[in-house]
Amino acid sequence: MKHWKTYTERQKPAYIRDSILPELNTDVVVVIPCFNEPDLFETLYNLHAIRRPGANVLILVVFNSGEHSDESAVLQNRLSYEQLLMFSEKMSEHGFHYFPLLFERLPRKHAGVGLARKIGMDLAVAHFLQNGKPGGIIISLDADCTVSDNFMVSVYEAFSDNERLNATVHNYFHRVEKNDHPLENAVRQYEDYIRYFREMLKQTGFPYYYHTIGSAFAVTADAYVRVGGMGRQQGGEDFYFLQKVFALGDVKELNDTVVYPMARFSDRIPFGTGPALKKIMDEPDGIMKVYSRRSFYELKRLFDMKDSFFGMDSEEVTAMITELDSILVDFLRMTGFVDEVAECNRNSASPTTFQKRFFHHFNAFRIIKYLNFVHPDPFNYEKLSIVADKF
Repeated sequence: MKHWKTYTERQKPAYIRDSILPELNTDVVVVIPCFNEPDLFETLYNLHAIRRPGANVLILVVFNSGEHSDESAVLQNRLSYEQLLMFSEKMSEHGFHYFPLLFERLPRKHAGVGLARKIGMDLAVAHFLQNGKPGGIIISLDADCTVSDNFMVSVYEAFSDNERLNATVHNYFHRVEKNDHPLENAVRQYEDYIRYFREMLKQTGFPYYYHTIGSAFAVTADAYVRVGGMGRQQGGEDFYFLQKVFALGDVKELNDTVVYPMARFSDRIPFGTGPALKKIMDEPDGIMKVYSRRSFYELKRLFDMKDSFFGMDSEEVTAMITELDSILVDFLRMTGFVDEVAECNRNSASPTTFQKRFFHHFNAFRIIKYLNFVHPDPFNYEKLSIVADKF
């Protein structure tokens, strides 16, 4: 755990000022960022009611606001914080505690869900380090997210049964309030799109095809430290972080363990569920458009070649990729693909090492860049209703 100490010492002291009491001897920390969330206690009561593992659990809520936050949001945070202090005194039990933190006027450049999630997860690492808990587990959740009854037990048992496991990824089903049928239609399409995207990635042979929903994963403290911790992005922090975790390997999908985020519009982040729902509902026919199946099929042809690239010189690689669709060849030239393959070969003594380096270059970010490069010309977007029943 020496590298944990090095990691925690590099973090900003102001963000780890309120350490978790060592006598709690926590095994599992559930980290919940919270900003202007009046329905937080629905989540907390839900967590209190579900089945519990044979371990000490801490629910860590990080109330956060920035220099630019509206006064009403700041006041809501303060109110919820005070309410949670009282809730904690009343509801905390042996082996199951609540711990609220309040951070205000966070720097404009970084204030947001990424920094809040990072603060909570960093504190979890510091607590595990102090208590000598090398198997400490960090669960990521959102303030508007309830969970299935088996949630905590399933996650804990997955890590207990496999000491090599780095992360778990959980199933999801968004809740919709007030019989909002247009919103219900949009969010079910969005869920189908996530499953479609995951399945198409898997079919290409991409090894890190798991979905990246911030309220639907857990990670060991060791894996968290090994990838450098959570980023401070103001949106999409879960995506960036999880791509690094997936590259470590040993990830398990818990399909029977479900999180239930609230479906709603949001302008807090530039991408994610909220903006996607608005985009769907803005479609003239109300049907989501998705990346074409052909774009993934062409990518699969490239990934099927990767083992042949091992030990191959650049001229041979160049000749081989010309067999691919011309638009993909253009993209590979634009991104310096042949030079990257050469770099992989220079630093790989085996096909296994080569493949790992190959997908370090051709990662999820590169795939999305490719998909955006080839759409809508020459590959047209397809209606989700057409492709959803094909996977």
